[in-house]
Amino acid sequence: MAENPTPAGMKLQPRSFAILFSVSIVVAIGNTGLMAVLPAIAREIKIADWMISAVFGLSALLWAVMSPIWARESDKRGRKPLIMLGLAGFMVSMTLCACVVSLGLHHLLPPMVIFVLFLLCRALFGLVGSASNPATQAYLAERTTRADRTQQMAALAGAFGLGTVVGPFLAPLFILPGVTLAGPMFAFAIFAGLMLAVVWRGLPEEESQRKENRRFAGAGQEKGLWRDPRVLPFLVYGFAVACCQTAQGYTLGFMIIDKLGVKPMEALGFTAVAMGAGALAGLLAQWGLIRMFSMGPKQLLRWGVGL
Repeated sequence: MAENPTPAGMKLQPRSFAILFSVSIVVAIGNTGLMAVLPAIAREIKIADWMISAVFGLSALLWAVMSPIWARESDKRGRKPLIMLGLAGFMVSMTLCACVVSLGLHHLLPPMVIFVLFLLCRALFGLVGSASNPATQAYLAERTTRADRTQQMAALAGAFGLGTVVGPFLAPLFILPGVTLAGPMFAFAIFAGLMLAVVWRGLPEEESQRKENRRFAGAGQEKGLWRDPRVLPFLVYGFAVACCQTAQGYTLGFMIIDKLGVKPMEALGFTAVAMGAGALAGLLAQWGLIRMFSMGPKQLLRWGVGL
């Protein structure tokens, strides 16, 4: 008998994995693409650098708080509805952010008002858009065996890596006449809408499988995530690593503008190359080194933080 077999009828299909992979790519493209253009937007609208950090900080905080809540909801309501909810939140948030940025670029509202509106619109992503990530991972986890799960999860994480490579290069292509720097956000919202339709039409999850989800996940028996001693060390680990990575990502664009002494629009190409190179290195590790060395989760955690 295979180790840790998945419940009957819940084997992961290649098409389902492709859809989950695409969901992760779209979200990553939107996030990193936004990070690539926001420094230029901030300088054009005359918003202070710390305000942009505050926008991302609030969204990230809401993401961290809401993710375990949405994970429990996915146990009750099914993975597919929560994936769709997250994509819908992402789409609405991006659309509203694009509209607010457009108002700021045309100087129709004061910078402080633009900041507050942008803060609230981006917070919607952390509040609702965070639903797709835990539901996507849970959908994959419950349809794979323990022996295959690490590699499948690494491949899914590689989708985020691929998105972070593509996003910064893709964003400048949507800076078009009329929408200018708000164009990438409108484009990312359209991508999310298309992906929402693909999930709705193509990702299988029957009602019987939703009931199996609850039995498989042990819904109703779990402790609060933040109080679970089995999970707490990984939360602390992830928090520390994420702080280092995000601090670098959010300040990179501003540093390039200041150090090179170029105009915000001219800095977009340099920012895209710098962000893309870093993301490409992470992608090579996720898709190449993990499979090459066949290391387990503990070894990956140790080597990853050390390097």
